[in-house]
Amino acid sequence: MAANSRDGDLAALLARIADALERLAPAEAEQPDFHVADAFIWQGSQHVFQPVAVVNRVPLALLSGIDHAAEQLLANTKRFAAGLPANNALLWGARGMGKSSLVKAVHAEVASGGRDRVKLVEVHREDISTLPGCLSILKAAPFRFIVFCDDLSFDSDDTTYKSLKAVLEGSLEGRPHNVLFYATSNRRHLMPRDMVENERSTAINPSEAVEEKVSLSDRFGLWLGFHNCTQDQYLGMVRDYARAYGLDADPNDIEREALEWCAARGARSGRVAWQFIQDLAGRLGVRLDHA
Repeated sequence: MAANSRDGDLAALLARIADALERLAPAEAEQPDFHVADAFIWQGSQHVFQPVAVVNRVPLALLSGIDHAAEQLLANTKRFAAGLPANNALLWGARGMGKSSLVKAVHAEVASGGRDRVKLVEVHREDISTLPGCLSILKAAPFRFIVFCDDLSFDSDDTTYKSLKAVLEGSLEGRPHNVLFYATSNRRHLMPRDMVENERSTAINPSEAVEEKVSLSDRFGLWLGFHNCTQDQYLGMVRDYARAYGLDADPNDIEREALEWCAARGARSGRVAWQFIQDLAGRLGVRLDHA
């Protein structure tokens, strides 16, 4: 009887320990419902995907002056959507020339072609270190994902670029087959020039130090450069927008005002053209679907 009593006490004790451990263990993460939207924002601190009901984007046909880059990114994305090999893409270069707009427009174009299994997931720069957790969820989902980071760059004291390198190509597991990574940056190598030069001047082996920094951009198989537009290209963007949104004004007046607008801004770009169109539409009392 005593042995049975001891066995019963031990079993009860083990049960209490097991219950305590279950209470201490973190709750199992709820699997997101990727059916509810075509686009999501990864909230790294909470490990959740926030659905985006309406994506702020411009139709692909209105992104003029970047035809070659658009063709390449669209073809790459269509291959990925079809389950064929495709490359991570880095869109780099001049500000305001449509890098992030192109990523969103290409996704919309692919999704509208009956490929609703391709989702767009935006990851903020400050959440790059949480990418492994993000990808561990995405790889188990029955969809294909374009993970998108806008304005990606790293400073001298930032080591999160190593996490991104591993996620893109360098880890043992590698990038999930259903995930593609697109990033935009003003810097071709994602690092400021003075950071690279500092590594070259202070390292014991300068070439190896620079290689460590620059090799991140090598993880992107597709590099698409964006350059400052000419005056003719800028005016072409303005005319395309005005025509698409039915802005009823004298073409000569639109051109003159557009030139005055960019002169006041000290820059010509697709963003400046769009900002002028928003101002013009407001003055004409015309609503813009994508404002």
